[in-house]
Amino acid sequence: MARKIFYSYHYKPDKWRALQVRYMGILDGNQPVVDNEWEKITRGGDDCIKKWISAQLDGRSCVVVLIGSNTAGRKWINYEIMQGWNAGKGVLGIHIHNLLDNNQAQSPKGRNPFEGIEYGDSGKKLSSVVKAYDPPYLTSKYVYDHIIAHLAAWVDEAVSIRKNFGTGEFWRFDHGGFPTWSPSPGEP
Repeated sequence: MARKIFYSYHYKPDKWRALQVRYMGILDGNQPVVDNEWEKITRGGDDCIKKWISAQLDGRSCVVVLIGSNTAGRKWINYEIMQGWNAGKGVLGIHIHNLLDNNQAQSPKGRNPFEGIEYGDSGKKLSSVVKAYDPPYLTSKYVYDHIIAHLAAWVDEAVSIRKNFGTGEFWRFDHGGFPTWSPSPGEP
């Protein structure tokens, strides 16, 4: 049975690239949201967005962050990462900047979004646990082929990492205008 995936990405600039990954067909991903549906969700405010994210994460085993030029530090990307991790889901990132967009253009490589997320008061970065893959090619077709060849194994590894990491840790981030996550120690 295919793993069920939640794809997280910066919607407007990376939608075209993200759709390429989502439609590879090797994993069961959450249904893409259409523009007018997303606009309706965002008009509902933060609580509506949180409810939508929660519903999309339900039944998924892994959060795959598709990393574009400006993904790192985005409020809702961070929220999706945190919610996925705290729910016991695997988390991983894939740099997609070298996939072509709808204008047949690539974009500059973005920062690793896991670098800005810490757990507990340890100061350790999520990037010390969660992997962000950067396909080693400059040509979009080769990047696509690399992702399709490795995505299922990357997801299995992320799920295994999360399972083996255990509970009792909690995550926070202090940037991007998002409130610091500070639950009681031992809270997932």
